[in-house]
Amino acid sequence: MRLTSFLKAFLGCTMLVLASCSTTRYVPEDRTLLNSVSVKTLGDYPQVNTATLRNYVRQQPNARWFSIVRLPLHTYSLSGADTTKWFNRTLRAIGEPPVLFDTLKAELSRSDLRQQLRNEGFLNAEVVYETRRHGKKTDITYWLQPGQPYFIHNIRYQIDDPQVAQVLGDDSLRRLLHEGMRFDVNRLDAERKRITALLADSGYYRFHKEFITYQADTIGMSNLVNLTLHLSLFRQNNRPDTLHTRYLIRHISYASSTPSPNSSDAGETENRIRLRHHVLEECTHLVEGQPYSATGLRNTYNHFGRLQAVRYTNIQLNPVRDSLQELPLLDCDIQIQTNKPSTLSFQPEGTNTAGDLGAAASLTYQNRNLFRGSEVLSVELRGAYEAIRGLEGYSNQDFTEYSLEGRLQFPRFIAPSFLVPLSSLNSFNATSEVSLLYDLQDRPEFHRRVLSAAWRYRWEQPQRHSHFQLDLIDINYVFMPWISDTFKKEYLESETSRNAILRYNYEDLFITKLGFGYSYANGPVALKTNIETSGNLLQLGSSIFGAEKYYPSGRGDQEKGVYRLFNIAFAQYVKADFDITRSFAIDQSNQVVLHLGFGIAYPYGNSSVLPFEKRYFAGGANSVRGWSVRSLGPGKFKERDGRINFINQTGDMKLDLNAEYRTHLFWKLDGAAFVDAGNVWTLRQYEIQPGGKFSFKDFPKQLAVGYGLGVRLNMGYFILRFDLGMKAINPAYEEDEDEHYPILHPRFSRDYAFHFAVGLPF
Repeated sequence: MRLTSFLKAFLGCTMLVLASCSTTRYVPEDRTLLNSVSVKTLGDYPQVNTATLRNYVRQQPNARWFSIVRLPLHTYSLSGADTTKWFNRTLRAIGEPPVLFDTLKAELSRSDLRQQLRNEGFLNAEVVYETRRHGKKTDITYWLQPGQPYFIHNIRYQIDDPQVAQVLGDDSLRRLLHEGMRFDVNRLDAERKRITALLADSGYYRFHKEFITYQADTIGMSNLVNLTLHLSLFRQNNRPDTLHTRYLIRHISYASSTPSPNSSDAGETENRIRLRHHVLEECTHLVEGQPYSATGLRNTYNHFGRLQAVRYTNIQLNPVRDSLQELPLLDCDIQIQTNKPSTLSFQPEGTNTAGDLGAAASLTYQNRNLFRGSEVLSVELRGAYEAIRGLEGYSNQDFTEYSLEGRLQFPRFIAPSFLVPLSSLNSFNATSEVSLLYDLQDRPEFHRRVLSAAWRYRWEQPQRHSHFQLDLIDINYVFMPWISDTFKKEYLESETSRNAILRYNYEDLFITKLGFGYSYANGPVALKTNIETSGNLLQLGSSIFGAEKYYPSGRGDQEKGVYRLFNIAFAQYVKADFDITRSFAIDQSNQVVLHLGFGIAYPYGNSSVLPFEKRYFAGGANSVRGWSVRSLGPGKFKERDGRINFINQTGDMKLDLNAEYRTHLFWKLDGAAFVDAGNVWTLRQYEIQPGGKFSFKDFPKQLAVGYGLGVRLNMGYFILRFDLGMKAINPAYEEDEDEHYPILHPRFSRDYAFHFAVGLPF
């Protein structure tokens, strides 16, 4: 309560200081502060997007926190006039000077708005602005008078080059312009770009969009336009107009621009490239004897740029004449500068797990060109130590971990014969990866060994902002060579605290995963989906070959028996995840971001419990931030034993609903106000998780809700995030209404959670 009172007093004093400081302190006597800007239409014009048109206003008022308080301007106004003092310079550096109303910029904004409306088809549009002055502040409103939009009545194509006319005629179905559409300069420009790209991919190396012009003629007193697209002949200097030239690729050569380390002349270069010739050909998307393609040139740059062995690529196209060829030719010279093939790095780190301090270090070797095909081999050796406190009944109080991981990545598809069709995806920036990991963990309670092997593919379509991943093989073998007698007695064998989920996750287990993931990110929208399954082929094979089932003693949750591989049970489940984020810009300093995350997994067949690594948890920096990590759910389950809640408070289904208002504060600081809702549930009834099973009837009452404020330190290349969350609605309560609705009866010591993280939550 003392902390709550302190925060209230601090915020009150801060607001009092800011309120006492005039925002017009540094506004000259003959000028005014630009207080607000509005863009409105005179009349009902649903086709006109005033929010987008606001971007054409050249003067915007000072930024406001959450669109309410001009804290950056207040901060600047707190500074003194003497800029030789450090304190005053600091306030001005992190603050924002007043935006002074400028009539010239207002007139230019009016002109820009009118021009943009005309570009959108409102050819008779007019814009006026109105100013209202109160004291030393000015409000300005831009009134849009669009008038009636104009539409295309007829389109005529005037192509002076007959060969170009034939190419465009064969592609007529892809035209972006059609009769009856609104006259829109943006669509006209898009058609110019489309035609330019088409011709540039058809061999017209020197063609650019300035060869394409439009002529628009209005028809009488109507709002119709006759449009003519004119594609002119090639013009160069004072020479007569000629037909556009179509080029063929004659010869493609490769050269290294990497300085030779053995050469006394720093400018001398090696004559050979440390890449196999067929790798160079795979990355080259220009073809000898075929027309020049701008897309092929761009893809060549992209594919060489993806090679870890390549530092820099330069492609020169040289026109040549050959008397035996009817068409002009281009020679393609590809110069490549390579990276050092091998690197060795060492990275120390500190750890803090629930107050237990420790240290870790990793040593990584990387070879970027293992087989002279830009294959990347990385081998990482990692060690960690942590001093664990507060454990009674255990002989050892330390945690140690050692791991060895190897990864081999190919910048192309490497596939067996039955996956040959996947090789066609090489044009989509494809990679193949094989990995192997051995992890050794020794804790006071148990020893754990993990052996993992994976074979996966990744590819992307940059033009469609899409990324794909296929986990063809992902095998995890979890081996528990030793479990302490104390841990067995208290958790695994105790009749009073029998925990099926805990027991299942402290036994030897095989997880054989097959998965597929897709992600999309473009502007304000980001989407991620993933589906995976495990154990189906092993289950099918066990059934076909009549394998014998194993019946664990004392395992009431698995009385039906399980199949085993090498005397080890294997997990069987299906899991799907869906995550979408959508942001809405209010202005340059404020935006609202909405997020939905949903995941569901179901164990079946050989499993009645999900492996711990596949179960969902709620709370934490990226979930419902009124709760600390793994402290919410499932359902209305209320924690009983803090020592094993890390596994009791997990589920088979998760829902996250988040809304966050983000604003720029000053300097490199951003702020946020958020509301989160969500929980996890189980799909089966487990005795140790009463109230955790999902039901449509109880679902609304079991949604936890939290709210809070956050501060972000945005350094550009990374973001440090500090969020303070408070509980609003807590589904895990007994009969205390204060605990059920903390938003009505807040208690800071009970209801808060503080989070520190790197990066945004979604």
